[in-house]
Amino acid sequence: MIERFFNESIALKQNILNDAELMALIYRVADVCKAAVVDGKKIILAGNGGSFADAQHIAAEFTGRFLVERPSLPAIALGCNSSSMSAIGNDYGFDQTFSRELSSLGVAGDVFLPISTSGNSANILAAVDVAIQKGIHVFGLTGYAGGKMAAMCPCIQVPSGSTPRIQEVHILIGHSICGYVEHALYPSLN
Repeated sequence: MIERFFNESIALKQNILNDAELMALIYRVADVCKAAVVDGKKIILAGNGGSFADAQHIAAEFTGRFLVERPSLPAIALGCNSSSMSAIGNDYGFDQTFSRELSSLGVAGDVFLPISTSGNSANILAAVDVAIQKGIHVFGLTGYAGGKMAAMCPCIQVPSGSTPRIQEVHILIGHSICGYVEHALYPSLN
């Protein structure tokens, strides 16, 4: 089983490398993130469960450091304020947990990276609606089907139906985007 997991992960990543259209979208997202940071905007992420952990992980790579010592880059994962999360969930419903927070923190020109392996998480979809209304750039990270989110915004659709494999690639995509932005903004440090 362990070898199978490794082989599945390697094959999936090779398939993505061979997909020129998907790779072009990843580069596009990285370019938009870089431009937003240069313009004084921020990168906002959100997800549920494992994708919530991925959102926090990717935000931490931007605000801490990734590969080189450099200034902190503006990024935040929605839902990390547990008091806000529980209050919004209690007062407005779980479906509004991210959208309510995004409506107060997001501004036009920011980049929102919602993560949902199915593309159908109600609280993620509500946040995508808010981002679109506010003029925030939105690029979803999903699985192969893309779900409802793929109809709402451009999505990096990992060509797999396996949640663990999709999540592994989402982290790789987040790392790749962070590395790209870091290198573009601080080339002398690389």
